[in-house]
Amino acid sequence: MTNDDQRGTTARRSLLKATLGLGAIAAGGLTPLVVKAGTAPSRIDVHAHLIPDFYRQALTDYGVADDGGIPLPSWSPAAAVNFMDKFGIQTQVVSVSDPGFAFLPDRSAREQMARQINDYIRDGLINVSPASQLYRRFGGFASLPLGNPDDASEVAAACAEATRAIQTLGLDGIGIFSSYNGVYLGDPRLEPLMHTLNELGAYVFIHPVSPPVRPDLSMAKFVLDFPFETTRAVTNMLYKGIFLRYPFIRWQAAHAGGTIPFLSYRSALLALNLNPRSSSYSRLFYDTALSAAPPAMAAVRKVTDVSHILLGTDYPYAGIVYSLKLPGDPNSELNDSFNATERLLVDRGNALAQLPRLAKRLGIG
Repeated sequence: MTNDDQRGTTARRSLLKATLGLGAIAAGGLTPLVVKAGTAPSRIDVHAHLIPDFYRQALTDYGVADDGGIPLPSWSPAAAVNFMDKFGIQTQVVSVSDPGFAFLPDRSAREQMARQINDYIRDGLINVSPASQLYRRFGGFASLPLGNPDDASEVAAACAEATRAIQTLGLDGIGIFSSYNGVYLGDPRLEPLMHTLNELGAYVFIHPVSPPVRPDLSMAKFVLDFPFETTRAVTNMLYKGIFLRYPFIRWQAAHAGGTIPFLSYRSALLALNLNPRSSSYSRLFYDTALSAAPPAMAAVRKVTDVSHILLGTDYPYAGIVYSLKLPGDPNSELNDSFNATERLLVDRGNALAQLPRLAKRLGIG
């Protein structure tokens, strides 16, 4: 057995060991945990964002006024808890959204900001007193200090921070972007990062960013560009063999995978894999953020099964959507696509099965 094989085996064993007690190991993955919802908030939101004051100040200092065409919304831990309480959400697993750290001037600044964000998630949101209103309300996907993938030392720094975030900080996974400076996931320049994530057995959240070139349609970039960017990244990863060569990474594709479910057959044709349910797409995890409507969920269910679909809200960027809703269910449209048992999986059970550290912090398993 080679060193790479040994490291991969170790990563897989660590993943399975960490998840024991949350579900039986089944062919193709982990059996999701069904947890009955009580009267207290029980949902787990795996697509939510944070904008701490020091990050907002950096964006302001460098003239970044919006994200995907949306003015930066207000955010605070207390406001996030109020949102969660309104919609029956127990915990948000937060991450940084577009533009990440690409606006910062150099590798050193990106490294400093990534470490500060990740330390803040652990120390300011997760490791709080049981007496705090924030207790058990947050998990986190770590940010990586990557802006220029042409710089091998910067890719190495991203690998180091991913390792620190998982092994030292104990965060729930890694947040990664669809592209970096026009270099999409799957590009050989990012190969060392893929290798590291595979060794870690990491759960990795893919979030879109603004494309390097786009037509001028006079609309916010999040409307069309974001779903298409997720599609480009995931398709590129399929063609570059990422899913097959790095089987211990669990990938979550934002916004129901962009247009991947609809284009699964077409996008896999030249990969000589004509059955979308047997392709690598079926192994991905898909969140419901801004994509909970029946047409989107029907497409996702043709590609994968319910155990791979997780609740997402895109808070606080989608705050205006939820400001129009009555308290209760953030994505009531999901009831048109899932029965009551399936909703419990989407709302909670699937996240607990894939994020064992979060489950442990919540006292489950």
